[in-house]
Amino acid sequence: MVRTGVYPGSFDPVTLGHMDIIRRAAHLVDRLVIGVTTNASKSPMFTLDERLDMVRREVDGIVDGVDGAATEIHVVAFDSLLMHFAEREGASIIIRGLRAVADFEYEYQMAGMNQQLNDDIETVFLMADVALQPIASRLVKEIALYGGEISRFVTPSVADQVRARVERIGRTVEG
Repeated sequence: MVRTGVYPGSFDPVTLGHMDIIRRAAHLVDRLVIGVTTNASKSPMFTLDERLDMVRREVDGIVDGVDGAATEIHVVAFDSLLMHFAEREGASIIIRGLRAVADFEYEYQMAGMNQQLNDDIETVFLMADVALQPIASRLVKEIALYGGEISRFVTPSVADQVRARVERIGRTVEG
């Protein structure tokens, strides 16, 4: 039996924290589905297609080097209830990354609701690497918009893409 896990997020942009969770989740399942969605409460810097391409590019760089994990990794879009997405993908677990206590409170409530919807699918929490815990996509975008350096939070290719977007939208704010 193939163990499938889903790791959902907006990935706007994908950060080193996301990549850490992806690498570690790959050791827990045979098939990892990274679900890219649009969060209605956030205003995305990148379109859904751009985020899908970004995550695929970053994942392609690690698929062969996941420390011996024989995991298939797929990156797909979804625009539905997370539990419906997990069921559609045949997942037995939902993987969620945690950075801080505030994340836990929200995720704990969400896991409880998801359990009410389908108690056959477990939520697994992975703590972000200590060095990566402060990283959040929202903060990466804010730092970039104000002309700050983001290379410690994202891969070089993602940093270039974020900088290009900031230049294109002309939103850099001088400090």
